[in-house]
Amino acid sequence: MSKSAKVWIALWVVYVVWGSTYLGIELAGETMPGFFGAGVRFTIAGLLMLGFIAWRRGPGTLRIGRAELLSAAVVGLLLPGANSILFVTEQKVPIGLTSLIIASIPLWVLLLRLLVRERPDLLSTIGLVIGFGGIVLLVHPGSDTGPLSYLLITVAASFMWALGSFLSPRIPVPRDALVATGYEMLCGGLVLLVIGLVAYSPSELDPGHWSARSILGLVYLITFGSLLGYSAYVWLLTNAPIAKVSTYAYVNPVIAIALGVIVLDESITVRIVFGALLILAAVAIVLQRESALQAGEVVGANRDPR
Repeated sequence: MSKSAKVWIALWVVYVVWGSTYLGIELAGETMPGFFGAGVRFTIAGLLMLGFIAWRRGPGTLRIGRAELLSAAVVGLLLPGANSILFVTEQKVPIGLTSLIIASIPLWVLLLRLLVRERPDLLSTIGLVIGFGGIVLLVHPGSDTGPLSYLLITVAASFMWALGSFLSPRIPVPRDALVATGYEMLCGGLVLLVIGLVAYSPSELDPGHWSARSILGLVYLITFGSLLGYSAYVWLLTNAPIAKVSTYAYVNPVIAIALGVIVLDESITVRIVFGALLILAAVAIVLQRESALQAGEVVGANRDPR
């Protein structure tokens, strides 16, 4: 198989798998306590990823310093922490709309750069304004969007994701991307597990109360969303142009919207279409410009262990 074919296969894995994680989260959260379910997901995924790395490369590969472990824990609290919020909000907010709000992560990263006086070029700034216009259009309560409080919490989750992505290349996380992700998932997952054990009653934590499709949703998130999807993504980072890899940011929402319509019977309104066009156009502008100007920054913005 040619390298070009492998690149496209890996791209479609990221497109479909990460686009479908929104459906997996919605299904898992139907009967499973949100923070506890997310904690189980990331703890198991982190252990499996670190175990696989140790098996393939040797246990020494997992040795990291105290500063690296602390940095991985900080990023882990932000990225898996943000993901855990979706377990709760997707019970009220359509997954298609959720995916569009989360797609704004590169815009939040760009805003954080502006706040620390890392000035992007004019075109990227224009894209930022367009994108946040799309968010304002979408975050308006109605029958097609869900309660305002849940919409704002979803926006907060996208900001947490962006903050973790922004900090990741600026603090001493482990250099190996897979090792870093394994520790981030494990640290974040353990904290979420503790929160879940404290926040929920024993009856809510009883697996006997979880539906079969919630359990299947969780298994899908662990195996495909966290392991297969991110492995394909890391491989792409070293084998394909970053501009091509970054296209997942505006393909994933299309997959999520389609699954929402097909599986969950969600509706697509004119407002959602216009909001989607604004956000996805802005993300395309920002990622294309940033990949051309500062490839390393875009890699950081796309650190996204779903």
